[in-house]
Amino acid sequence: MASITKIFPVTGMSCSACASSAESITKGQNGVLNAAVNFADTSLRVEFKPDVISPLQLKQALQSIGYDLIIDEENSEQLKEEAIEDNYNKLKSQVIWSSIFSFPIVVIGMFFMNLPYANWVMMFLNIPVVFWFGKNFYINAWKQAKHLNTNMDTLVAISTGVAFLFSVFNTVYPQFWHNRGLHPHVYFEASAAVIAFISFGKLLEERAKSNTSSAIKKLMGLQPKTVWVIQNNKEIEIPIDQVVIGNEIIVKPGEKIAVDGRVVSGSTYIDESMISGEPIAVLKEIGSEVFTGTINQKGTINFKAQKVEGDTLLAQIIKMVKEAQASKAPVQKTVDKISSIFVPTILIVSVLTFIIWTLIGGENAFTHALLCSITVLVIACPCALGLATPTAIMVGIGRGAENNILIKDAESLELAFKTNALILDKTGTITEGKPSVIEIKWKEGITEIDKQIFYSIEAKSEHPLAQAVIQHLAFGKYESLNFSHYKSITGKGVEAVYESLTYNTGNLLLVQENKISVSEDFLNLSEIWQNQAQTVIYFFNETEVLAIAAISDKIKESSKQAISNLQNMGIEVYMLTGDNYQTAEAVANQIGLKHFKAETLPSDKANFIKELQLQGKIVAMVGDGINDSQALAQADVSIAMGKGSDIAMDVAKMTLITSDLNVIPKALVLSKKTIKTIRQNLFWAFIYNLIGIPIAAGVLYPFSGFLLNPMLAGAAMALSSVSVVSNSLRLKFANLKQ
Repeated sequence: MASITKIFPVTGMSCSACASSAESITKGQNGVLNAAVNFADTSLRVEFKPDVISPLQLKQALQSIGYDLIIDEENSEQLKEEAIEDNYNKLKSQVIWSSIFSFPIVVIGMFFMNLPYANWVMMFLNIPVVFWFGKNFYINAWKQAKHLNTNMDTLVAISTGVAFLFSVFNTVYPQFWHNRGLHPHVYFEASAAVIAFISFGKLLEERAKSNTSSAIKKLMGLQPKTVWVIQNNKEIEIPIDQVVIGNEIIVKPGEKIAVDGRVVSGSTYIDESMISGEPIAVLKEIGSEVFTGTINQKGTINFKAQKVEGDTLLAQIIKMVKEAQASKAPVQKTVDKISSIFVPTILIVSVLTFIIWTLIGGENAFTHALLCSITVLVIACPCALGLATPTAIMVGIGRGAENNILIKDAESLELAFKTNALILDKTGTITEGKPSVIEIKWKEGITEIDKQIFYSIEAKSEHPLAQAVIQHLAFGKYESLNFSHYKSITGKGVEAVYESLTYNTGNLLLVQENKISVSEDFLNLSEIWQNQAQTVIYFFNETEVLAIAAISDKIKESSKQAISNLQNMGIEVYMLTGDNYQTAEAVANQIGLKHFKAETLPSDKANFIKELQLQGKIVAMVGDGINDSQALAQADVSIAMGKGSDIAMDVAKMTLITSDLNVIPKALVLSKKTIKTIRQNLFWAFIYNLIGIPIAAGVLYPFSGFLLNPMLAGAAMALSSVSVVSNSLRLKFANLKQ
């Protein structure tokens, strides 16, 4: 059986090392081909063979190391939200109660340590903090240890556990140190405060991480919860999940469209800006398509449901955003490798710190050794490192979705800002993609049967220019003829045989290949039309040209400004089109384009991109049709226009849900700012550890007598993670104008 790829929410993770552990255990299961765990949005993307391993077995594997998997796909979002809410409430309670118990411990330990029975009071106050409010640290650390894994819980459990046990020993049996002429120090305030501070940091992290997925929540909120349907000639209200294909749904003014469908009665204007980005409401009449989440403006309409639940356009958009947020940028894969060896490395550093202090520490060697080794464990939490990339990627992808930019994977977001060459298709990308025939010039003596053949050839063609011809020739006036042979010639036109005679429609190249003579009048008129940026189609038989048609495709108002903006960003913009040179040149002149290539076949576009790549350029391709799919696949960054073909959107790594080309510079600016944020996050995460760990190990003590208290280390660790997430959230408000 073929493999399938699914995304499941993961619960119980507390750091990037947790994500590495969860990923490692999943990859180790028989039947799993690939797995990636995203710590920032707590998701597992797994490719597996369903005939070898089931989602339930994956769930059991993760449960064995202290995590859980939500495999109920129908209610996964609701269950995930409930799990997040439940975890948040538990953390909140844990923070409140651990703080209440820790506060007197800290006050006594720092200011009133000489009070009678001070150590005993602190110990009894510390017991509920360690064994109840902080129990998850120890439980999870033990589950990890059974699989020879480590994570942040390992660091917290060892550091607070050792501090607590050492303090209990000194409280219960102080004579051990007194007999050796030493004072028995206790660190109850350190173990209690570290648990309180780290719990507080995790609480802030949970809150901040939930903000990064706000784009998904906004998109999901576009769908109404209930709809009015007609059943047995009555209007009844039913939940959205009960709608089935074929239901007739009523939408009144101001209501949202619940599912995708086609209007069967009434007319109205619908605000489709959430899909197209266009502010002008669209007229919907009988036969018009309507889409989930769009808003009905004035009239009342009835429509038949055609796509429901996960098949709607809105559901597909949400799915794309989710998959993108669950994907990993190349830089994140490097960070994951670092995180996976980070905790074992810190454990080794902690042990070495203890040994070195024991050997050279002098009178208080053991006390200093213990204090410094505990502080190293506390301050070195890899959370900030693990959050640095995925939080920025998540916010960046969410921000893109809000600006009509759907990003399929994190790699394209990371690479887009490096783009220095951009390829644009002409029809449907630079132009509106709604060609219309300006004029048809027929050969003298043309017969009605010839016109019917021309109409019939175009009626069978899927090319957008063909639709313009059949509309001009009065749809319904002619019946479509049957051909004994019909062949599409890629990039050139169509060949058809009717009653043993061969007829063609296509460009001048096809005319020349068939060695057909063209009259002087046709050639002159053709040149005039081409200089006016109009495309010329030739209709000819085996001996002569029977007609030429001038087709114009209006240039989008946004094209000129967008291309100017891109060129000002230092990007070389090229237009590749299958149209003739004169038309391409005229369009290029109108929009201020310096580079273009005409009469290009689909393979020519891909080869041209290869040429640019061999010159060391990072190439982005923007297209909308099946003929662009090869070039989109070849490009470093592929961008599909949202109103293009399904194949183009499947191949492309980014999709623009609008016809406005000004979104392309925004996408590149978003990429640049996202990468800048990632670099800032990684800088602060690495600098924090590079500076913090040596200080925690006590390198300043010989010079200044300063030793970092484990309690302060816990606070610093928590704040570092929160600062990284907060920096990522700044992307939500970044200006995307160049």
